Amino acid sequence: MADGLLPSLIMVIVQFEFAGMNIFSKLAMDTGMNPFIHVAYRQIFAFLFLAPLAYFMERGKRPPMTRPVLVQIFFSSVFGLTMNQITYFVGLKNSTPTIACALSNLLPALTFVLAVAFKQESAKLKTLGGQAKLVGTLVGVAGAMVLSMYHGPVVPIGESAIHLSIANSSANDPSQGKGNFIGPFLVIISSLTWAIWFIIQAKMGDTYPAPYSSSALMLGMATVECSIFGFIMVPHPQEWSLFPGIRALACVYGGVACSGIGVCMMSWCIQKKGPLFVSVFSPLLLVIVAALSWTFLHEKLYLGTVLGSVLIVMGLYSVLWGKTKEFEPLQPHKELQDTKEEDIEMN
Repeated sequence: MADGLLPSLIMVIVQFEFAGMNIFSKLAMDTGMNPFIHVAYRQIFAFLFLAPLAYFMERGKRPPMTRPVLVQIFFSSVFGLTMNQITYFVGLKNSTPTIACALSNLLPALTFVLAVAFKQESAKLKTLGGQAKLVGTLVGVAGAMVLSMYHGPVVPIGESAIHLSIANSSANDPSQGKGNFIGPFLVIISSLTWAIWFIIQAKMGDTYPAPYSSSALMLGMATVECSIFGFIMVPHPQEWSLFPGIRALACVYGGVACSGIGVCMMSWCIQKKGPLFVSVFSPLLLVIVAALSWTFLHEKLYLGTVLGSVLIVMGLYSVLWGKTKEFEPLQPHKELQDTKEEDIEMN
């Protein structure tokens, strides 16, 4: 099960977790919450949740900590949490959840390039599996670009019956996310730092197979980094208030469900399936956020959203099929090689 459906199921759950984070975080920042403060609180709540869990679940099972592993955890905290979340949430504040999620789908392409460069993935462009993996990545990115750049006519599916009063002001503001280059640019940088985190995690998983403990240490370091950075950027204590309640909800949910549980889930999947497998599930986030935005924020569903979502799902399954196809000839080839080695030893 661990080598079959379980990693895929876990990654789908992770995308639902992050979709909720996008909605809650956007609502919190629309109330005036500073994104640097939001990121700092998120690390604090995540660390408080995960540290005792890691202590009890991996007590007596943790391998000895070495200096190279500690350095890897530090850089994981810098790229995967501090830089990634600061650039993403500042970008989200200056755009919309749909635009932020759409541009985040550059992640599979960036991860694919870095994984090949660091020899964690083989391009194998002459094989059917390698070609499917490359084409699927490009199709997924194209779908994200279509969704973010092309609206088209409104799809006549009616309006959601769910009405949230807190969402009315932000959902009905047509100026949000338009004509602002800073937001999309920072989301792209966020995707690059996330891809770097995938590469570091893949290397660290081979030498320190304790995902809860490594994630807790990473969150502890990120808590210090983000808190210092937050106080430098926002030195006024009154701005660190968690009221109205949506601010507290967004910080606790983002810390526990995403930075805590979600990071551990992804670390486990990276160890089982590699960084590219984890990254190609990110396009599903865009589809989920589009549905949640229509349901709770009353965003209209455009033809471009439908077309882009279809391309994204097609690209996702193309990459997954390609990865599966790559491993099919490996076992027979290995058995043939073992047979030849046995014949040589007998002779």
